[in-house]
Amino acid sequence: MSFRDLRNFTEMMRALGYPRLISMENFRTPNFTLVAEILIWLVKRYEPHMDIPTDVDTESDRIFFIKAVAQFMATKAHIKLNTKRLYQADGYAVKEMLKITSVLYSAMKTKQMALGDQVEEDNSKFKFDLSSRISDLKAARQLASEVTSKGASLYDLLGKEVDLREMRTAAIARPLEINETEKALRAAIKEVLQSVEKTKDMLSNVVSDETSLDAKIEKKKQELERNRKRLQTLQSVRPAFMDEYEKIEEDLQKQYDTYVEKFRNLCFLESQLDEYHRLEQERFEEAENTLRMMQHKMREEERDLMRSSLKEEDSDMDVPEDEGSDSDMEECRPSKPRPTRNAVMAGRGSRFIGNMQGGDSDETEDSEIDVDEEDDEEDDEGDEEESKDLEDDSLEDPMSRGTRPTRGGMKPPLLEESDNDF
Repeated sequence: MSFRDLRNFTEMMRALGYPRLISMENFRTPNFTLVAEILIWLVKRYEPHMDIPTDVDTESDRIFFIKAVAQFMATKAHIKLNTKRLYQADGYAVKEMLKITSVLYSAMKTKQMALGDQVEEDNSKFKFDLSSRISDLKAARQLASEVTSKGASLYDLLGKEVDLREMRTAAIARPLEINETEKALRAAIKEVLQSVEKTKDMLSNVVSDETSLDAKIEKKKQELERNRKRLQTLQSVRPAFMDEYEKIEEDLQKQYDTYVEKFRNLCFLESQLDEYHRLEQERFEEAENTLRMMQHKMREEERDLMRSSLKEEDSDMDVPEDEGSDSDMEECRPSKPRPTRNAVMAGRGSRFIGNMQGGDSDETEDSEIDVDEEDDEEDDEGDEEESKDLEDDSLEDPMSRGTRPTRGGMKPPLLEESDNDF
């Protein structure tokens, strides 16, 4: 940093109209706030519409501010600034800012004082737009390529200059012959005359072609008028079978509507029928499952009844061997029917009910007959109820199948009522 640079900078800033007084002592020590304020003012002076970040509180903000100013000056004013020196904010920063102020000061001094305001507005509105110079750049590239090609061709022609010089000097040294010159001129005149004749012929042909084309155009216009009139007549005349055609078309539309409606109804009915068949199939399967379960349950009940009846038969076949008297045994033992009285065939096995003791009295026989008659009446009522239930459920009850009659001509009692015999 030199004293002269600092003095020039302060004078230029004062001349440019910087509102604050700048002392030469301000840059003895780093003063980044003042440098940032001066840079913002210079950028606004160069481009009023330019937006520069003014926040310089942190280190990152200061770095971003210096980069933005340097990039703006490089792109807009083509001024290269040293960012490190600007960041120092001392006398070396003054040298970098002097580059900007010198440009602005020289621009101001080159114009007249009367046009100073106009110059400032022009400078403020100046924008360096690279897109406007693209066409110039393309033209410069094309000219450069042409220059290289022309230079190459010129170099080749200059290489042939030795031979061409000799031929040129020989042609110049040769004396002119008047006869040959006259012949050449006459031939050229003859060719020119022939071209003139051809041109005249073409002009005459053009006139004739023009008349023929006019006649053709007129003929086409007349034909066009006739066709238009014929079209109008055809449009105005109604065809002979148009009424019948319209009636048939209306009938066809009605038939089509009917067809569409019936087809829709048919589709709906088919879907309903499919749904009904599906429901019927589900009901049938459910009924089969129910019948199968009922059959299985009845078979289980039949097996249980058979097992219980077999156990009862085993208990009936057992004879108690007590040391008491026969009279005590008869008093303690209930009356049982005779073995020849009742014989039951139920389900898969047969069961005979009676006792192994003989010599029963008449009273026991009468009581047995009464019990058998009561059992027969109850069996008849049970059979009627079971036959009704089987007819409703369409099931055969294996318990109610036909049994063989006993020797006495009476129906055997059911297994459920076999306990009444004891």
